[in-house]
Parts: sequence; C-alpha cells; structure tokens
Amino acid sequence: MSSPPVVPSGDRRPGGPTTAGATDRLVDEHTILQVVVGSRAFGLAAAGSDTDRRGVYALPADAFWPLTKPATHHEGPLPEQFRWEVERVCVLGLAANPNVLEVLHSPLVETCAPLGAELRDLAPAFLSRRVVDTYLRYARAQFAKAERGVERTGAPVWRHVTHLIRLLTAGGHLVRTGELVLDVGADRDRLLALKAGEVPWAEVVRWRELLAGRLAAGLEHSPLPVEPDTDRVERWLVSVRRRSVRGLA
Repeated sequence: MSSPPVVPSGDRRPGGPTTAGATDRLVDEHTILQVVVGSRAFGLAAAGSDTDRRGVYALPADAFWPLTKPATHHEGPLPEQFRWEVERVCVLGLAANPNVLEVLHSPLVETCAPLGAELRDLAPAFLSRRVVDTYLRYARAQFAKAERGVERTGAPVWRHVTHLIRLLTAGGHLVRTGELVLDVGADRDRLLALKAGEVPWAEVVRWRELLAGRLAAGLEHSPLPVEPDTDRVERWLVSVRRRSVRGLA
C-alpha cells in the first residue's frame, strides 16, 4: 500500500493555527490506539527494519465546533508514525481499507486506552465481503506499476511486489475464514526471497494470478457478511462524541 498522505504543517485546531509541536501534543493526548504494522507485524522484519506505527486519536467534541475543522490524519512526530482521527478510521474501515483493517487487527499493540479497547472489540463489525473488491483493486493497481517498472528497468520495486503478494495472501485467508492474520507464517522464506529479488518475474506473475483467483473464488462460501455492520459502528462513534461532550461539562 502506498504511504498515507502527509498532514500540512499549517494544520489548525480549536482556537486558531498551531505549531507542528502543538498539534503533535494534541494528537498524542487524544490517541486511543497505537499499534505496529509493516514488516514487524508481518514477520518479515530484518536487522534495521523500520518500526511502522499506526494509530487512532479521538479529538474532543469542541474541536469540531469552529468553522475550521481539525485534520483527519496526522503524521509523526516519530519516524514512520501515522494516525487517523477516529471518524476517519470508521469511514475507511467500513470501506474495507486494508491499512485500517490491519491497525484494528495488529497483535503488536503499543497504546490502548479504554476507547481503543472498545474499537478493537468493534473490529469484526468492519469486516465484510467488500474486502474482495478493495484488495483486488489495490493488487491490480500495484501490479500494473510493477509491470511498468519491469518494462522500463527490467525489474520492479521488489518490496512493493512483496507487499502486494502478502496482501493477496492475507486477503484470501480473510475471505475463506473470516479472520485477518497479519503474520505471513509459513510463507516467510519465500516472501523474503521475493523481497530480495530472487524470484523470477514469470513466477511472480503466476503467483499473483493464483492468489487473486483464490481470493475471488473464496467469495462464494465466505463466512464474511455481505456488508459491514455500519449501524453498530456509527452508534459507537456517536457514543464517543457524546461521552466527550459530557466530559466537558
């Protein structure tokens, strides 16, 4: 998956413009969940691998009262750290966004406030058969980029191809079982060889086609519901905002 967009340094909060440091503190104060994703959660980390942190913050209700609204996401201040405001997480999660679903299911939890625990408990409500469409669309787009790289230079960006194959594998397992597992398990050695550029491109093409076919074929008998439980997610989000208002009284 491509990197999340960067939040402009001119982001605003209730009361007017803030410095980047003040915004960092605001997000830190209201972070309800932070996990590690990426290679460390996938079981593909090597010496020197980055620690990719993703999280969720729930701003107080009064942050949304002025005409100028707060940002829906925030990058930093730590390297490879990115967090979404809780409403944005709900919207993306219901759309089966792979980045958000992995945050809700990562086993490597660094911060989990009570609201974060509630969100983790809510994770099954986000899952649906929509994952087939989102995962396959992502795979097609990324594979097209990889093919262009092969045409131009003779090789793709191997780490991106590795992520594509890993995602298709996880997606297939999710559709067949209803369970999202981030760790690659027995596929680790083969994926590391792929990341190192040691797998012939023709084999990668066949591997990708096999996984995409399995993902689509698993839909017919999938235990996943046709649609996510939007009502349940929305009720929870409204309760978060209401509790915030009561806390201000």
